[in-house]
Amino acid sequence: MADPLINPSHSSAASATPQRWDDLVAGDPLAVDALLKGGHGDPFALLGPHRLPSGMVVRVFAPGAHQVDVVSPDSRAHSLTRWADGYFAGLVPLSEGRNYVLRQHFGSSVFETEDPYSFGPLLGELDMYLIAEGKHGNLADCLGAQVITVDGVKGTRFAVWAPNARRVSVVGDFNIWDGRRHVMRLRSETGVWEIFIPRLGPGERYKYELVAPDGRRLTQKADPLARQTERPPATASVVASPTPFAWSDEKWMAERGKRQQNNAPISIYEVHAGSWMEGDVSARTWRQNGRRLIEYVKAMGFSHIELLPITEHPFGGSWGYQPLGMFAPTARWGSPTDFAWFVNECHNAELGVILDWVPAHFPSDPHGLGEFDGTALYEHADPKQGYHPDWNTLIYNMGRNEVRNFLLASALEWLRRYHVDGLRVDAVASMLYLDYSRKPGEWTPNRYGGRENLEAVQFLQDLNRLVHEECPGAITVAEESTAWPGVTAPVSEGGLGFDYKWNMGWMHDSLRYMSRDPIYRRYHHNDFTFGLVYAWSEHFVLPLSHDEVVHGKGSLLRKMPGDRWQQFANLRAYYGFMWCHPGKKLLFMGGEIAQDAEWNHDAALQWDSLKDPLHAGVQRLVRDLNALYTALPALHGSDASPTGFQWLVGDDQENSVFAFLRRHEHHCALVVCNMTPKPLTQYTVGVPFGGRWTERLNTDAAVYGGTNSGNGGHLFAEPRSAHGQPSSVSLTLPPLSALIFTPEESNNEPKYA
Repeated sequence: MADPLINPSHSSAASATPQRWDDLVAGDPLAVDALLKGGHGDPFALLGPHRLPSGMVVRVFAPGAHQVDVVSPDSRAHSLTRWADGYFAGLVPLSEGRNYVLRQHFGSSVFETEDPYSFGPLLGELDMYLIAEGKHGNLADCLGAQVITVDGVKGTRFAVWAPNARRVSVVGDFNIWDGRRHVMRLRSETGVWEIFIPRLGPGERYKYELVAPDGRRLTQKADPLARQTERPPATASVVASPTPFAWSDEKWMAERGKRQQNNAPISIYEVHAGSWMEGDVSARTWRQNGRRLIEYVKAMGFSHIELLPITEHPFGGSWGYQPLGMFAPTARWGSPTDFAWFVNECHNAELGVILDWVPAHFPSDPHGLGEFDGTALYEHADPKQGYHPDWNTLIYNMGRNEVRNFLLASALEWLRRYHVDGLRVDAVASMLYLDYSRKPGEWTPNRYGGRENLEAVQFLQDLNRLVHEECPGAITVAEESTAWPGVTAPVSEGGLGFDYKWNMGWMHDSLRYMSRDPIYRRYHHNDFTFGLVYAWSEHFVLPLSHDEVVHGKGSLLRKMPGDRWQQFANLRAYYGFMWCHPGKKLLFMGGEIAQDAEWNHDAALQWDSLKDPLHAGVQRLVRDLNALYTALPALHGSDASPTGFQWLVGDDQENSVFAFLRRHEHHCALVVCNMTPKPLTQYTVGVPFGGRWTERLNTDAAVYGGTNSGNGGHLFAEPRSAHGQPSSVSLTLPPLSALIFTPEESNNEPKYA
């Protein structure tokens, strides 16, 4: 009697009934049993083509199929024998193991594809070496889901780092989310699992199913390196299109380095995209309301848009500060291509784009990075190092090569793939100190017994060195709230290497001063002047950020004392002081219209308030401050040098008056602030030049909602010395105001280009 296992002409009906087991053809029964139960960790050893002395055997696992045929290059179909439910094997007349197609029969449906288990390892030895070293410069092109062609076959290669897992599978709609169907190959030298799935292309949803070292089947995990995701609250990863975006921002990219230097006028509009955008949620996209945002920010004269984190995050109420998709723009507002379009349009409008980027912590959602392979993989195992008590989140283990590489690759992804101009690194202080927000006994000292997180310091230095080497013209900005030395000093000099640091001290001191009743400001004069003591210790950004208008803190307007008119006047004067103070500027959305309400991420800004002349006046003031700040080199050109600032009146506590000069090369500007509601007349201030001085801006002008008192647009300096200057002017200082003057010789200074 002929053996049906080697008779290619046996009928499908015959194969429908399991045959007498043959270890040689069907394989080791124990291995097959493990495969059927989802416990086989190396299916490539069993499935796919294997050459035997008697010929080529092909083994296939297709749960639910009643027949599987191997279609050879000559289009002949060779039916395999069904040995168990969903398990088929048989000898087929093939000369080599990859050149065939599987035809799988499910009821009346027929599905054809190349065999995933006929493909060998795809990641090269160099990839493996660089991953192990933590130095893979193109990690996002190596791991994750990559649409590629292998030997003429189109499909998607999946690769994920999970060194301690017993088994890792790709699951998705394409395999009914069954973790037994596409078990991956382990590359033991690095702990990376990989598989190529033929005919799978962009748009497919997927996750990874992992079995932990102790045998637990974990919650299916999103891809840590996914470049696209489902729209939350759905949590699957999506195979992204490999088609590169057609950029048209060459001119901007060539010039952005100059535009982001310390001598450039940098004025940043901080935005939470979802709540800035108006209208129906479906219309809040990068391509629809994103265009309106660009037009608005450009008209307001800001130089940059800074976006609260747009890396994918499961909980919208975190505002993006608890991200999981470190390589994927959130799907809330469009596709990755849509986001690239937005950045490109910003650049064509001569606007820079800064992203808030969060390497300090990540949430513990079960589909995320926490205990990714059943062990503490991305996070520290010790909660003294791996858990954030403030945010109930996990902390990256930056002492691990692969984790450090993951984060550095994420940073480069946004700068290279999306042409982003800068990264604002969140919560740097929480990274630098091992005892951050911890009580004695709740933290572990470093190897020298100190509180400094040496691994985080090294990571931040590596980050900044890498960004500046790989992405010319891009900048990094630190939100660092302590006095850590050298945050913006070069790495070569022992610094952290950031380009800028948020000046949290200035923000806290100046807001505290402005929130006081003007009657008492005389007793707190130093709150307004102390920032100049350390203004050049770092390269600073002055931030009035989202953090100051949430959690019951109230809006900026509501922080101001007095009646309604005084609140607006205080805010206008404060903005005038801020725009003239050394340091780049940052204002959170809504601040420019003096929004009454505290920011709510679930609601749009109060645009209707602009019907009120007082709100519209503040908006007009911010626009004009940006224009003047850009036009006058004295206000920005020497931000990094104490030669760019000189106190004239810094000690008039009784009147709460401040006067100073801003300088750059031959340019000069005089700034005088009256921080009480009492107007002052014939107030003398020394100036370096005689002759005519032009009033360039008065925050008390009627067009801004003020009383319209002032100096008639200009004044003349007399040759009477004061405040160490050879000449002086006699000023009328309106109530709660800031005034900006330039001497005659600087009326026509060149504008920044």
